Amino acid sequence: MTVTGGSADSSQSADRAPPFWAGCGAVAWWRLLRRGRFAVDRSRMRRAALISASSLAQTALGFVQGVLHGREIAETEARAPVFVLGHWRTGTTLLHELLACDPRFAAPTTYDCFNPHHFLLTRSWLPPLLRRFSPTRRPMDAVPAGWERPQEDEFALVLLGQPSPYERIAFPNEPEAGTAALDLHNLPTRSRTEWERAFRRFVRALTLANRGRQLVLKSPPHTARVPTLLKLFPQARFVHLVRDPYAVYASTLNLWRVLGTAHGLQTPLWDGLSEYVLSTFERMHRAFDGARELIPPGHLHELRYEDLVREPVAQLEEVYRALGLGNFEPARGPVSDYLSRVAGHESAVHVVTADERRAINDRWGDYCRRYDYPLRAS
Repeated sequence: MTVTGGSADSSQSADRAPPFWAGCGAVAWWRLLRRGRFAVDRSRMRRAALISASSLAQTALGFVQGVLHGREIAETEARAPVFVLGHWRTGTTLLHELLACDPRFAAPTTYDCFNPHHFLLTRSWLPPLLRRFSPTRRPMDAVPAGWERPQEDEFALVLLGQPSPYERIAFPNEPEAGTAALDLHNLPTRSRTEWERAFRRFVRALTLANRGRQLVLKSPPHTARVPTLLKLFPQARFVHLVRDPYAVYASTLNLWRVLGTAHGLQTPLWDGLSEYVLSTFERMHRAFDGARELIPPGHLHELRYEDLVREPVAQLEEVYRALGLGNFEPARGPVSDYLSRVAGHESAVHVVTADERRAINDRWGDYCRRYDYPLRAS
């Protein structure tokens, strides 16, 4: 079975970069530690000390940005974004980057998302100084990476101190780390309100930084948050990607292992990881399916990863038509240039065992039937 995977070069490059938690402000860092019950392994204390020092600098820069740009952010009106939805490893990064090629759209960059407290203040001069700390490839799949490339806004939210499933990256041995934040419904009302406020402010800051262009946002957990996203942006558009579930399962296991190793505050044991992947997939799609009827007609388009890879330009044109995103022609040239640059990317091979196939058939069978993926013999 072929799925996207990492490479030795990308892993070595990632080792040179600080953990992304270094973008936490002091309050966010304290909240993360508290939610993780301060269960930092002794072997990761040096990492924690580095993040603690960085959090003070992040807080100071965030204060300066608030003084200089706080009013502008508050007064900025953000257009309803286009949200790229889909479980991890379903091709959301590819579609996000394709949409971001259109000069009429804007996407948050890795720098924006890893420095959400102060990117308005520093994005014009600090990224070049940090280039040596930026891996050129993502460690989980060797896809090109860099401070200027589109990134998941979920990283910004967790670095702003908001609850997130990505807390499991920091605390891979804590079974409940971030689970309540997948669909937000199980969070206390106060926490949900604060999450909404932080997300709205981040979107406004991105809009200000990109001179009012419509944003294209991508975060797999948003797939389970459609009601909240519509509450904040009633006219939002959604693109939902699906993929062969056997490939998704194997690649998601690899994703969590790579991220936990690279950024974790614990030495990962991986107990219960398979069950976590299976149950999170079920929760995410149950929440998404329950919210479909809330999405206005013409505001949702679904496509298969396999079709996007086979004919990316034609599929992207269909996204534009289905969602009313305007004339595709201004994007055609930049999209073609992007596809030329990423051509030849190699996928890695991960084996799905007979027991894992049986679990997928049993627990993800409804997904397979809905999206016409045949069940495989166990």
